[in-house]
Formats: sequence, C-alpha cells, structure tokens
Amino acid sequence: MIESWVINDDSPVPVSSAVVLEALRSRIDSRQLETWLTSSSGRSLAFVTNTERAMVMLLEDEGDPGEHAVAPGAEGSSDGFVLSNEQSDEYPDEDTVPIREAFRLVEHIIGTGSWPADARWVVDR
Repeated sequence: MIESWVINDDSPVPVSSAVVLEALRSRIDSRQLETWLTSSSGRSLAFVTNTERAMVMLLEDEGDPGEHAVAPGAEGSSDGFVLSNEQSDEYPDEDTVPIREAFRLVEHIIGTGSWPADARWVVDR
C-alpha cells in the first residue's frame, strides 16, 4: 500500500509531493507557521518554521518522540517559531534546517515515506 498524507487542519483530500510545497508556502503566507500532516498509516510529519529555518519531525505514532532533521555544526539559535496556540518557540540552529532544505525534506518524505539518503537527522526515541 502506498502511504497518503493529509494536512491535519485542512481538507481531508490527500496532498502529493507535487503540491505539498505550494500548500506549505500558502500557509506560511497566511502566518500559519506550524503544519502537521498525518499519513494513512498513522505517522505524523511536523513542519514548524520562522520563515528562514524550520524544524521537520517525523513520528511513527502518537506519543512517539520521533526523529528530526538537523544541521550539525550550526551555531546559535533562532526564535519566531510560532505554534498554532500562539506560543513562540526558540530552537538551537543545530535542531533546525534552512527552509529550502526543509521543503526538500518534506517533499521527499511525502513522496517516498522516508528521509532522503543525504538528509541529516537524529532519532529522538
């Protein structure tokens, strides 16, 4: 079975890798900086951005600490990661990636179900 993904608070219509970036950009333009996608197999994909960097997390099921994309060696931290509950978070830059890389990661995960072979990520389990 091929896994399909939907944006949690949008239409129940699945998003493909061909349209997921357009959906994320539209949400960012309307200041929705936190997006959760759920797969037909129960996995979750989180994308939280400050418009320059993003945290990308892949979770196997509810309660799973999951795994997230990293930028090893990045120094400092960035703020402005506004969650849907209006909380504004700050994350170490090592635990986020530049937004273009985040888009690439999300597009690949939606299309294939896994991280790209050249992605840098850590398991938080």
